[in-house]
Amino acid sequence: MLDNKIILTNISLVEIETAIKNAVAEIIAQQGNKPHAETGELITREETAQILRVSLPTLNHWTKSGLLQSYKIASRVRYKRAEVMRIFQNGDLKKYGRQSL
Repeated sequence: MLDNKIILTNISLVEIETAIKNAVAEIIAQQGNKPHAETGELITREETAQILRVSLPTLNHWTKSGLLQSYKIASRVRYKRAEVMRIFQNGDLKKYGRQSL
């Protein structure tokens, strides 16, 4: 547990910059190694429609029919990139008259 003590040391500005750069680089490297499925990246309706090459009304119909799961964040609708990409892999678009990429 932290002691709520302040310890002052002589650290140069260059040492602080180097420490921060190293910490940020390490975090970025860790995040870059995760595939989209693990990160659960959420994308907008427009991005989802563009990936699936459909209109927004079609995307809405597919969501209501259960082909896609949407996630509401406040008043905004989002989709998980991994779930959108799963549609292509499973060939679920064929029953809707669309060919997967």
